[in-house]
Amino acid sequence: MINIILEPFQYDFMLRALFVSSMVGIICPILGAYVVIRGMGFMGDAMAHAVMPGIVLALILGLSPFLGSVPMAIVVAVSVGYLIHKKDVSVDTAVGVMFAGLFSLGLVLMSLVGSLTVSIEDILLGQILGVSEADMLISFVLTVLVLVTLVTFHKQLIFSGFDPVGSVVAGLNAGALNYMFLILLGISIVVTLHVVGVVLVVGLLITPAAASQMVMRRFTRAMFLGIIFGLFSTVAGLYVSYYFDLPSGPLMTLISFAIFLCCAIYERFFSQTQTSHLM
Repeated sequence: MINIILEPFQYDFMLRALFVSSMVGIICPILGAYVVIRGMGFMGDAMAHAVMPGIVLALILGLSPFLGSVPMAIVVAVSVGYLIHKKDVSVDTAVGVMFAGLFSLGLVLMSLVGSLTVSIEDILLGQILGVSEADMLISFVLTVLVLVTLVTFHKQLIFSGFDPVGSVVAGLNAGALNYMFLILLGISIVVTLHVVGVVLVVGLLITPAAASQMVMRRFTRAMFLGIIFGLFSTVAGLYVSYYFDLPSGPLMTLISFAIFLCCAIYERFFSQTQTSHLM
């Protein structure tokens, strides 16, 4: 049993993959909890696609995808925030426009260049086994940055998420909070791209958080349960990928989805039990 647990990590690339997967398993459920209460699930998916041009440009220049995707994520976040707050454009409209336009630009750039060091499949579905030590360091720094910011502004983000109008009346700068949140979301998505790729980011961002909030009503408890779900999904997906030679990104998302289904079944059963006790 011990050999089964330890065998994958005799290889350096698996240790690097475990480290980055753990970062993602922590940061996604935490930020996802705020995303769920704000009803911004589509935002995460759209922003993941919208950073495509930044990734391609970095690869063309021979740089780490992080160096292209982080600035691109910030630009997209600020642009979406500007369209929403200054131009009276709905969230769905702003996100949809940025999603379609920038993702298309990324695909066109890939076609014009012809060949890159990374395939389109790796960009879309992730390539966790190709993570370098530099990628590990960048992932760690970005994760710490996001977590420290969320802890610092936790109460304000909760207030503005549950009661946007009330937060403005109370004197909070809702516009600045939204800009900050969108930037944090963009940075978290960039960290996740290496693990599950552009297509499946929303699976790890939303699913563990949504599953935990089904069975836990208190926000903080749900967040910690979401971290457990997220870590289990990423680490278990890595193990299954190693032993069965399957793509790790889709496996992580699939395990997360299975947890969500279990929570949905549990929540329904528990609710029915509670109702029967009251009758």
